Amino acid sequence: MSTPPAKPASEPPAVDRTGGSHAGRIVKSTLSIVLITLTCILVPVSLIAVWVHDIALDTDRYVSTIGPLARNAAVQDAAVNRIGEAAGVRVDGDQVASDLAAWLESQGLPPRVGTAFKALGPKIDDAAQQVVEKVAGKFVRSDRFATIWDDTNRRAHSSIVHALTGEGRGAVGVDDGTVTLDVGAAVESVKQELVDAGLAPAAHIPDVDKKMVLLQSDKLSKIRGAAHLLDVVGNWLPVLTVLLGTAGVLLARRRRRALVTVMLGAAGVCLIFAIGLAVARHYYLDHLPAQVQSPGAAAAIFDTLLHFLKVSIRTALVLGVVVALGAYLSGMGRLPRAVRGTAERTADSAARWGAAHGVHTGQVGTWTVRYRKWLTTGVLLLLALIFALWNHPTVLTVLLLVLILLAVLALLALLAATGRTTDARADGAGHEAG
Repeated sequence: MSTPPAKPASEPPAVDRTGGSHAGRIVKSTLSIVLITLTCILVPVSLIAVWVHDIALDTDRYVSTIGPLARNAAVQDAAVNRIGEAAGVRVDGDQVASDLAAWLESQGLPPRVGTAFKALGPKIDDAAQQVVEKVAGKFVRSDRFATIWDDTNRRAHSSIVHALTGEGRGAVGVDDGTVTLDVGAAVESVKQELVDAGLAPAAHIPDVDKKMVLLQSDKLSKIRGAAHLLDVVGNWLPVLTVLLGTAGVLLARRRRRALVTVMLGAAGVCLIFAIGLAVARHYYLDHLPAQVQSPGAAAAIFDTLLHFLKVSIRTALVLGVVVALGAYLSGMGRLPRAVRGTAERTADSAARWGAAHGVHTGQVGTWTVRYRKWLTTGVLLLLALIFALWNHPTVLTVLLLVLILLAVLALLALLAATGRTTDARADGAGHEAG
């Protein structure tokens, strides 16, 4: 009886090869999940880093961001009150009334007239204070105050670095969690206005270094370290986030589904962060400390300083949804195929109508049919590059690029349909000739 030939010792069992391949897929899938999750978390962190970096280091953007506050009604009212307090003009109304009463009595008027004039002391005090408020209000609501506001913030650009990292000095100061603005220059201008208006005691207002409290938080000192770190990584963290997300998609077995997941996940995290900002705003305004003189001014300052961050969060949210929707519609599901089929049939109908009315694209249509996939990829890459190079894109930027993309895709579909119609007519003519 012959024995079957033994297998070569060098041949590994099939189960080993299969098991090794399966383990590799598990590792890649796990790494993809980790990278996608990390990307979703880093998207809002990257936007915060860009916000910190731009506000801290871009003088023009800082001035343009903070400048409109000089024309905000709540901030103007708070400035009028603070400048009035800083000016500290006090007319001794009782003394003025007594001197006037004594003079009238010396002129032979009855004592009751002098007594009546002495009662005018408080009214003289109120009148003097009204003059101060009127002059301060006129100054604050003039273009001169807006100019002083912009110039002061531009010269003291390092103050925002001080506010976020605790380094530097400027008109905006931070001390024990309190953010203040020096209104000394405005007080000097108002003092001269009061003297010119005829209020002589204003000439005796001493030189002051008055502070107007803008924000106050006992946690401000705790976030300085984080703000400094975000400022340092603000240049490259967004790029790192994109690279991590790309790697996570490329390592996934189903890349289109992974792309949809990472974009929807990033959009979801941005939505949660936006809700968190809204909650933080309400909580802060509901718990304003006594040092903040005007809740309205505090709200205006909070909204102005975080405006760029809010816009960035909304833009990332919309971009995530748009890209996820585009990736889904390019897939092989029933709904994506139905949508694409409807679009192709519409383009074919338009091409046949055009051919029937003598509208032809010739070789352009045939060339588009042949290279349509590459043309579509090129358009997508070009628009992605434009978005990446766009200086601080907004939701309108995303919508504009989407409209351009849809218009180009529609044009390519129409050109391809005319090319197919031309080829079909040529094939029909060839068959008839044969």
